[in-house]
Amino acid sequence: MRKPAILALSAAATMTLTALAGTAQAEARTAAASATASSSASTVRYAWLKSCSKKDDYFPCGSWHLALRNGRDSVLKDAQVFPRTAKGKIDKQSYAPLTVSGDGRQVSYFRKKDGALVVRDVTTNKVRALPRSVSKLPKGIGMGDLATSLSRDGGVLTVDYYDGDDKLPSLIVNVRTGKVRKIPADAAVVGFSPDGKHVLVSRGTAENTSRFSVYDQDGRRTNTQVVPQVVANNSPMALADDGSSVAVLISTGSGKQRLRVYDLSNDSVGEAVDVRVPKKESAKRLEWTPDGGLKLWETLDSAKTGETYRVVVRSLDTDTGATATLDSFRVKSSVWTWWLPGE
Repeated sequence: MRKPAILALSAAATMTLTALAGTAQAEARTAAASATASSSASTVRYAWLKSCSKKDDYFPCGSWHLALRNGRDSVLKDAQVFPRTAKGKIDKQSYAPLTVSGDGRQVSYFRKKDGALVVRDVTTNKVRALPRSVSKLPKGIGMGDLATSLSRDGGVLTVDYYDGDDKLPSLIVNVRTGKVRKIPADAAVVGFSPDGKHVLVSRGTAENTSRFSVYDQDGRRTNTQVVPQVVANNSPMALADDGSSVAVLISTGSGKQRLRVYDLSNDSVGEAVDVRVPKKESAKRLEWTPDGGLKLWETLDSAKTGETYRVVVRSLDTDTGATATLDSFRVKSSVWTWWLPGE
């Protein structure tokens, strides 16, 4: 007569364990979601450097700062501010390059203590030094004679040298493996596809036209074309993951903005689509999204000083030109320079 009681106890125990397991799974999901939200909140909205003045002389000063989505301001105390010239002198009228990845999680800069080019994960503060072959600058090149850019996830970095005779090839660096690939010296880096697998570059031709080319992570050219002026002479622009579709924002004389999508493979320009944004806004950055839409960063400038005081981030429908606000934030006044993620 004790078997039913034993079975009941067993069933109750099973139900209790199942409930506990369900609770544990729910807590784990909640913790994971909370960690993701917390990580996202600590990503970068923009990087900035303060402007100082003495009498009528203006110059950069202080440390590099990161304005975060959670409203906080993070100071990069280990980042080089004033670039070291090719002759080893410090130039206090300029600033060393700093780049933020498109997702706002990674920042690249020259480290102050040893001059190494590093990439910092803003969400974990882990710093990864790039190979010495990348940090060691070529002869005749100072820290201010180059530009860097990071892919959306910060996994790939490009280094574009400003040498007068265009003999130094640009570098494509795999941040995680340290592998370095080279692309032609006369190619100016325009930007990455969102997945980081393609790099769009531009160069002028002998006929005063512009040639766009796309390279993969191994430095192989996968696409090239002399592009129409409506593409070459407008910005911002963005390369899609297909390595061919280039979205271009065109600002008209009347203050309106229009979107065109250029197919690099077929050398064809799509119909113009009116972008629904206020006339007082100016397009600053453009990026493709996984769903085939676009993300657009717009700026508002002071009529009195000309300085940007607000950034509005919008989604953009490529078919209709409809937009929706995703984020909006103020930009500090009296900054010497500032950079959005992905610039």
